[in-house]
Amino acid sequence: MNNPNFMAQAAALLTTLPHSRALGLQVDAVGAATATLSMGYDARLVGDPETGVIHGGAVSALIDSACGAAVLTHPEAPRGTATIDFRMDYMRSATPGQRIVAHAECYHITRNVAFVRATAFDDDVARPVATATATWTVERGE
Repeated sequence: MNNPNFMAQAAALLTTLPHSRALGLQVDAVGAATATLSMGYDARLVGDPETGVIHGGAVSALIDSACGAAVLTHPEAPRGTATIDFRMDYMRSATPGQRIVAHAECYHITRNVAFVRATAFDDDVARPVATATATWTVERGE
């Protein structure tokens, strides 16, 4: 599902965050409790000049941002959120020159905590670059 309102909100959020702008993050799709963000290949983000592989910190920031967007688009729509816990497993290096895509799903939400899982991949969608699980705060409106 690609809700235009969710798309506009997620895009607006990314443009307000300096690290999102610096990484060139973009919103590809959002829906009820899901978000897909991507980051184009950029030589400024390379962690190993010999191989041209993007630094793991940039991949981590991409996935973390996708997780936050998934929480904010949950049908119970928290007013605000922040990462409580984030665990990421790197499966392999992203292929130099390729866009990295992160898809996140907020699969459960309680009164105070949202639970999210995410996967990042490049052109080879059968072989993930990384997977993550995270918990996020849920700030309710008054």
